[in-house]
Amino acid sequence: MNKMLVAALVAVGAGGYWYSQQDAEVSASDNAVMAYIPADTPIFSGQLQPFPIKSYIDSLSDAYKQSGANALGEWETEEDPRAQFFLSLTKSYLAAMKDGDTFISTFGLAENIRSYFYTLGVMPVLKIEVANEDAIWTLLDKAEAESGLTHVPAQLKGVNYRSYPLLDATEDEQINLVVAVHDSMLTMTLDASFSEPVLLETALAVTPVERSIVDAKIIEDIIAKHGFTNEGISYINHQEIVKAFTSTDGNQLARQLTKLFAMAEEDPFAELRSPACNQELSAIAANWPRTVAGYDQMDITSSESSLSYRVVFESKNQIMLNAYQQMRGYIPAYVQDIDNSVATLGLGIDINQMVPSLQAIWDEMLTPEYQCGPLQEMQAQMSQQSPGMLGMFTGMANGVKGVGISVIDYKINDDIDSPELESLDAVMTLSAENPEMLFNMVKPFAPELADIRLPTDGSAIILNDVLPMPPEMKVTAKLAVKGNHLVLFFGDKGEAVANTLSSEALASNGLLTMSADYMKMFAPLLKFIELTGEPIPEEFKAMKDYDMRVKVELDVDDKGIVIDSSVNSRASK
Repeated sequence: MNKMLVAALVAVGAGGYWYSQQDAEVSASDNAVMAYIPADTPIFSGQLQPFPIKSYIDSLSDAYKQSGANALGEWETEEDPRAQFFLSLTKSYLAAMKDGDTFISTFGLAENIRSYFYTLGVMPVLKIEVANEDAIWTLLDKAEAESGLTHVPAQLKGVNYRSYPLLDATEDEQINLVVAVHDSMLTMTLDASFSEPVLLETALAVTPVERSIVDAKIIEDIIAKHGFTNEGISYINHQEIVKAFTSTDGNQLARQLTKLFAMAEEDPFAELRSPACNQELSAIAANWPRTVAGYDQMDITSSESSLSYRVVFESKNQIMLNAYQQMRGYIPAYVQDIDNSVATLGLGIDINQMVPSLQAIWDEMLTPEYQCGPLQEMQAQMSQQSPGMLGMFTGMANGVKGVGISVIDYKINDDIDSPELESLDAVMTLSAENPEMLFNMVKPFAPELADIRLPTDGSAIILNDVLPMPPEMKVTAKLAVKGNHLVLFFGDKGEAVANTLSSEALASNGLLTMSADYMKMFAPLLKFIELTGEPIPEEFKAMKDYDMRVKVELDVDDKGIVIDSSVNSRASK
């Protein structure tokens, strides 16, 4: 029943990830949980400050809270007791999402909680503060009654726990889901017949590790280096993962894998454990040591929540970082406006720097003369290609710094016999050193543009006679040069944005920005689909009621590649 092991890992891991997205405090030396987390853990995510889970659930729109109700799919028909057990827990979770009070009472939580997810080598551990442990046992008893799966009660050095079998009894080895509540802390982990007993002792906070995450000051280092708040920190340690694949005993994960491979009489990483691969892959990991994440903002009330979460792929390879930074282009201010738009997209690329930057990255990856087989194969494949060929395609876009698109607003009429776009406010820009010159270069390839002369004073021309727009669409397309920006815009709101661009000077301010307002985006669209009589997929129906705005940005700085995401959600009125 390998799929049940996967299901268990997903259940434990997904739960840990969900809760870890809420946050945590870093007085690590005062944190009892941290003493049991080894410094060589490859994955950690901690809610270190008490997170207002009740208010957060209340701040979500009703449609969003109910969005998972139709996502159970094939689990509904699965007859295996283990699948039914996790199905019951999932249904309880979905039902508990009704409101904050229901959620915390179902899971026995306080209104504010800490949580942690990490691994002891390969074994996942999820810990959540609880206020009422009876609620946990009630929840599990219900899942057992509905599934037929029963637990085995056990005790380890004074800690009582339940053990649920995840594999068939006929299997040579066994893996069990372990659930315990001790000192107001819920622990969920896995215990295997082939794992060392000390693993479970550590997971249940009975036996501390020799060198903990506190001793290594990892959390403090991440916060100091990247300027995150101390609400919550997550990371993936690339160096520890590489060490596990390239050595037999370099860390806890390596020792566990070595034992598993010996049992299976097959080592899929044997080639990577050669001295050459060990040295060269370790050097690469040293240049890209971790993926870290933390909060920049967290404002939560029962009516609205705003979270800003940043992920950094750390790098010490200054040649690559400099090359990526050279490619950064210009993203207009209107693309950054998450509150006054339906959806936006901005791509900042300095076309003049793109080819030399990619070539520098290419050369950096080909420069080491690797002796490790897999790395040699990678270099051989790369050497057959070259980003220099892109120069043939980028020459015509000389001086381009970026493009931007924003749908500010749109409406669809209520005519059931002839639904159509009633109005559109939107902006599209091409930002460049000389946008008028680029427009003139495109003319020979688009005959319909041949007679168009763009005014030099920034005034707009109407393109309805040029663009293939259906006459029933009651929108007017206009084109103008506004400073360093060639602007195509629709509607009064689009024109207002276009007029602000004249004062925006080009600057290297980013690589990619995307944002969307779910309610503004889907409400008119789904209304249009309904009027046409086409069926609406279940997963899209509720999106028109998601009162949620999201924004994602990709950039690079001197510490690494950065993904910054922001989410704002409001409760249903």
